[in-house]
Amino acid sequence: MTTLTTAPLAPLLDRLFAEAAATSPADDPAMAALAGEDHARLMRSKTGYLAFYGQLKDYALPVSREAGALLYMLARHGGARSIVEFGTSFGISTLHLAAALRDNGGGRLITTEFEPSKVARARANLEAGGLADLVEIREGDALQTLRTGLPETVDLLLLDGAKGLYPEVLALVEPRLRPGALVVADNADYSPEYLARVRSPAAGYLSVPFGGDLELSMRLG
Repeated sequence: MTTLTTAPLAPLLDRLFAEAAATSPADDPAMAALAGEDHARLMRSKTGYLAFYGQLKDYALPVSREAGALLYMLARHGGARSIVEFGTSFGISTLHLAAALRDNGGGRLITTEFEPSKVARARANLEAGGLADLVEIREGDALQTLRTGLPETVDLLLLDGAKGLYPEVLALVEPRLRPGALVVADNADYSPEYLARVRSPAAGYLSVPFGGDLELSMRLG
């Protein structure tokens, strides 16, 4: 038995995924009015992300169940003790990663979210899941919150915030990535600059697209 598949976390995740499935940004008139090109431009933006994601503050925007399970398995298999996450939202991916830390014997997960209402919901979910002691949520823009105070080494980095900032966030955490550390990026197709970097062995990575939504990369030693 694992933390992920038993109470209190398993029923909590069932509820959170069901709630997320019952709502969609497409139901938001402002989001529905965006043409495809406008939506893609905002997803790629390095400047308009605060306003764009502020409009989505009531939506979980979670990873899929399959991606959540994958995150847990990657962190467990690698024996991760130190994890950084960009984009907490309601904490669904955070719960999967923290469960892996618990089952690995402990550790620390630093996650960052700029929307205060989402920080509050994530904290409540982590408490309900019995995992709050493993997680530090930093409220604010990741370009500032991840600038200092990172652990000496990082075993896994999850990028699931504003897509246009993936290169900048990677650059902040990269000096702490241990050889063999994994970087998982959701919807990385919106950041060609990021993909060009992690798909270049000369830049110190091996990388493959995975499961349709994710880019899975490994830091070379």
